[in-house]
Amino acid sequence: MPVNLIRILLVEDDELFRLGLRMRLQQEAGLEIVAEAEDGETAVDLANQQQIDVVLLDIGLPGISGIEACRRIKQHQPKLPILVLTSHTQASMIQHLMAAGAQGYCLKGAAAETIILAVRSIATGASWWDTAATTEIRAKFKQPTVSAIPEASSNSAFEPLTRREQEILTLIAVGKTNQEIANLLHITAGTVRVHVHAILQKLNVHDRTQAAILAINKKLISKDLL
Repeated sequence: MPVNLIRILLVEDDELFRLGLRMRLQQEAGLEIVAEAEDGETAVDLANQQQIDVVLLDIGLPGISGIEACRRIKQHQPKLPILVLTSHTQASMIQHLMAAGAQGYCLKGAAAETIILAVRSIATGASWWDTAATTEIRAKFKQPTVSAIPEASSNSAFEPLTRREQEILTLIAVGKTNQEIANLLHITAGTVRVHVHAILQKLNVHDRTQAAILAINKKLISKDLL
């Protein structure tokens, strides 16, 4: 077995689309479809049973949704990269994907070469967010209020973020992983984790998505870095 072989779990309920994607992916050196699933429950089981390097996951599945399947897979295998395939670009869905632990997503209409590049990228620990995703996220951040995100009263004050924390929070907001942030800022991933923990505590939020949205709404991050 080649050292750089990427073993893929392909999860898609549309049989024709799945067949076409499988044939195209397996034409690429170093990519192998080792398991397939048509629903979320089977995907979760296979991810736990098979030796998988990447999960390529449809969002619209019978039974549990792709987002729920992603969440359950991550509960058991937090380091297993998941790339979502979808035809939707709603900001709320993207936020749910980020919260569920997905490393990124591609539109189903994307060129095969784009999907292949995305698979290879997340297999190395990077993230891959379609351009439409970044646009939707930024548009959502610009709205005056966001439901389910903690709001601070006008007279409340957050503990100030350092310049480094502002940089890291900005990169979180556009979907960068800890490793990507570390590479961009020339620091270690462990240092990034320490900063992320401090950011969540300072903003009094529970996860990275809430921190990013709240910080942008309250103008707590570096807009010049967006």
